Amino acid sequence: MRSPGKVLLRLWRRLSPLPGGTWLFSLIFGWRVPYSRSVRPHIRVLAPGHAEVEIPDRRANRQHLGSVHAVALVNVAEQASGLALLTDLPDGTRGIVSAMSVQYFKKARGSIRAVCHVTAPAVTGDTDFDVTADCIDRSGEVVARATVRWRLGLQG
Repeated sequence: MRSPGKVLLRLWRRLSPLPGGTWLFSLIFGWRVPYSRSVRPHIRVLAPGHAEVEIPDRRANRQHLGSVHAVALVNVAEQASGLALLTDLPDGTRGIVSAMSVQYFKKARGSIRAVCHVTAPAVTGDTDFDVTADCIDRSGEVVARATVRWRLGLQG
């Protein structure tokens, strides 16, 4: 059975080289994963084991003090972790988030890019696997770091 990550990766490879292709891919991603749409993610980089997802500086992503809301940071970090991990898993493997923890280092201002590099483990049965994604501001500083625990297993 083809993994969801492989389906997304195939679509990415078809669309990303085209003018506006990364935006179109991001819209399709938001349609397939509706909650992710809430922060208006723009997938900038996608390869097996690597993802970069950016959220814009907009009022809807901020809290009342003017910085990016903690939950918007969690949202984009989870997206980056999932895209990086799922595109690196072999067909026949599934994953779902079972826990998350986040460290906040400084106020997040402006557009934020979540970056994740991961090497998927060999999966022979249900297993928990932690993936880290950093949320980085325009100056290159890490403003938050999320550890996302994925429950991995074999499909069907």
